[in-house]
Amino acid sequence: MKVIDMHCDTVSRLLDNKRKGLKYSFLSNEFSIDIEKMKKGDYLLQNLALFTDQKASPIPESETMALLDMYYTVLEENKDLIAPVLRYEDILKNEKDNKISVMLTLEDGGVVFNDLAMLRNYYRFGVRMIALTWNYPNGIGYPNISMKEHDIKRIDDKNGLTEFGIEYVKEMERLGMIIDVSHLGDKGFYDVLKYTNKPFVASHSNARSMCHAARNLSDDMIKELSKRGGVMGINFCGDFLSEEKPSDNYSSIKDMIRHIKHIVKVGGIDCIGLGTDFDGIKSNLEIKDASMMPLLEKALYEEGFKEEEIAKIFYKNVLRVYKEILG
Repeated sequence: MKVIDMHCDTVSRLLDNKRKGLKYSFLSNEFSIDIEKMKKGDYLLQNLALFTDQKASPIPESETMALLDMYYTVLEENKDLIAPVLRYEDILKNEKDNKISVMLTLEDGGVVFNDLAMLRNYYRFGVRMIALTWNYPNGIGYPNISMKEHDIKRIDDKNGLTEFGIEYVKEMERLGMIIDVSHLGDKGFYDVLKYTNKPFVASHSNARSMCHAARNLSDDMIKELSKRGGVMGINFCGDFLSEEKPSDNYSSIKDMIRHIKHIVKVGGIDCIGLGTDFDGIKSNLEIKDASMMPLLEKALYEEGFKEEEIAKIFYKNVLRVYKEILG
């Protein structure tokens, strides 16, 4: 079964290794995502996030540029095996050329520093999806987890998009960039719903009814996302899968299935995708890396899901959204 994964943090891990003088190959490494593992997992497309922790980076702009340089280094070193996605047609061409597609994304869209010209320049760099916030407030809006309070259950339904944030999402829609509401607070989610018209995504978020974490979507949010034609990606982080887990923060296929069934019940089969958060989470993973994705496929079959339903979860739903937004 083909796979599209809407979120991983592998570029950050590669950059960390480079800075430490360690191996930083995207072809084969010790992380959850590399080309060899993706080939075994039958990957069609992997989103690669540039994550900038603005509080931890002395010069956030420089950090984002270093990550961008690593992304393009990865492309150049593996040009015979992977290729970027700028338009929907690129996905089809890359598959025909027997290459895995990669899509450049930002995690924490605040790195434009209240300047829409910088947003447009990131589009020119090749960015095609942006998670509006991370775990800090920024010029765009407010997150649904506060790093200051360290409370993953605290829900922010009062602070939404800023005036600049409203202009930001409108400009993203005009450019043909995919708006990602994972990490955004509840009020911000509804602001995106209010001020945009096209489908958007929650690239790596689960169902709050199944695990009461603010990073997950409420049932009403799932319904509204589905009505808009958007997609949410199942996150493999143990903290967002179950409140009743062993001390080793186990991330189980059983809990993933539990979330998927609930999302189908609430929003239908067309609003579910995959957003593993590989290489950005510290959970003890049952699905340890990209090569093991067939385990989830097998479990879904065993739970009574039909082949077409699994195909929608694994890649077709996300592909539909990408086609509509990217043009």
